Amino acid sequence: MTKKLSLPVLAIATTCFALHAGAIAAPAAKATSASAQPKLVVVLVVDGLPNEQVQRYRDQFGEGGLRRLLDQGASFSNAHQAHGVTVTAIGHSAVLTGAYPYVHGIIGNNWIDPVTKKSVYCTEDTNYTYIGEHTDPSDGTAPTKLRVDTLGDQLRYATGNRSKVVAVSGKDRGAILLAGKTGTAYMYMEQTGNFASSTFYMKSHPAWVQTYQTAKPQDRYYGKAWAPLLPESAYAGDASEELTPAKPGGHNRLPYTYYSESGKTDAGYYNNLKTGPFLDQLTLDFAQAAIEGENLGRNPDGVPDLLGVSLSAHDYVNHAFGPESKLSHDHLQRVDRMLAQFFNYLDKRVGMDNVLVVLTADHGFANTAEFSQSRHLDAQRIKGDQLMKDLGKHLSDKFGGAKLLTAWSLPSVHLDYEQIEKSGLRRADVENTAAQFLLQQKGIADVFTRTQFESGAVQGTRMATLMRRAWNRESSGDLLVVTKPYWYFGYGDTGTTHGSPYAYDTNVPLLIMGKRWIKPGNYGQYAEVVDIAPTLANILRVRPPAGAEGRVLTETLR
Repeated sequence: MTKKLSLPVLAIATTCFALHAGAIAAPAAKATSASAQPKLVVVLVVDGLPNEQVQRYRDQFGEGGLRRLLDQGASFSNAHQAHGVTVTAIGHSAVLTGAYPYVHGIIGNNWIDPVTKKSVYCTEDTNYTYIGEHTDPSDGTAPTKLRVDTLGDQLRYATGNRSKVVAVSGKDRGAILLAGKTGTAYMYMEQTGNFASSTFYMKSHPAWVQTYQTAKPQDRYYGKAWAPLLPESAYAGDASEELTPAKPGGHNRLPYTYYSESGKTDAGYYNNLKTGPFLDQLTLDFAQAAIEGENLGRNPDGVPDLLGVSLSAHDYVNHAFGPESKLSHDHLQRVDRMLAQFFNYLDKRVGMDNVLVVLTADHGFANTAEFSQSRHLDAQRIKGDQLMKDLGKHLSDKFGGAKLLTAWSLPSVHLDYEQIEKSGLRRADVENTAAQFLLQQKGIADVFTRTQFESGAVQGTRMATLMRRAWNRESSGDLLVVTKPYWYFGYGDTGTTHGSPYAYDTNVPLLIMGKRWIKPGNYGQYAEVVDIAPTLANILRVRPPAGAEGRVLTETLR
């Protein structure tokens, strides 16, 4: 049974569609003949990669990786994850659904269930477990919470499930949200260093996965050092270690050797591998094994296959040290060389003339507060728990002692509407009181309320547009809090994060390469990550995913 949308929700949907109306205004793209379809579409997501880093370090890239994409593909300098809460799960969902959070339902990595008031994880589903691996109740095992389909789902539907869709990532959400409902996801297991799938996708691993796991390639990096790839002079512009402080007991300089306290390969070692280049190398190695094991790109009837690869380590490195650090700089250079090797492999295995490659990111990154301060910027970390404790006390004092703040997963805050009504209060009055209190606190730029969202009052500015797209009527909280530029919610005194509607978090690379379909060049037109799915659907001649609102990037098509 189909439910009718309320007028405010319809208004939101209509406005969001109109804001990206290039999908309507753009001229129709030329149809691609079936014989000219790619044999393999490879969608690469570098987790936590700001476009600024690609541009800043591009002269140091080798010939075959990122430079190959920049020189031989279409490169958008003004591409964005165009929603207001820029985190991994939302960004990965955007890539192949073409949808915003208010439609696809993934509103964060974690969020508060409005009914139970308990935290839920974006890909958790206790009906399923990892295959051959320990599974905690909150582990990511299935795309159950993703409310729409993906390009891969449409491709499999159009080909009668003959097309294969496989996604691989260092994070479960990175793989699951690219694989969609009918693909297959494999994710890194930090307890064992294996890549494994879940019982949502299959009962047991195919033979090629079992063979791969038996070889234990993850153990080859024990005792190996991550050392600088380039001459020391190449890092002259990077922030000093004093501006990228490490956590107590941690490191913030190279070389760094991977080992464990036990003196052998164990969970501590496998977890440490995540912050550095070796996790990404393992991910690409497993992707190659998947190409061979599933024979991707070699279907006898010519139908295309889709491979999603999410490289997770750059996010871990940037969180720990900041995108201005030597470690982040070096890590991106290593990703570039890994991609060159991967593209060479694809050329030999499938032939790059038969492959369409897309590279983007799920979000950018803020600089560390210390680095921003050194640039005379107003920047600090905000202790979110203390802020919420102060807000709860303020509401209680203001409204007769009632506990009106129930839960939060910043930037989303939940109020107790039932208690508000029992106390004879108006929802809007409590929301506005909370918003006004937050706006008086250091580092808070804006606060949007449920009443504003539902009445259609949130409009008129780009920030309003991005925050409206990020808010889901059924799942989101009752307040959505926006920090000032360069301020961010943080626990502790080191590292940095992402999640804001500002350009350093939204502006990501968007590179598309495939000489039979794509016109190379540097494109200054505004583009969004949600444009990827409609563009690929056009080339593959399949229906766009149901929630897609992006446009076909017709300017890039041959």
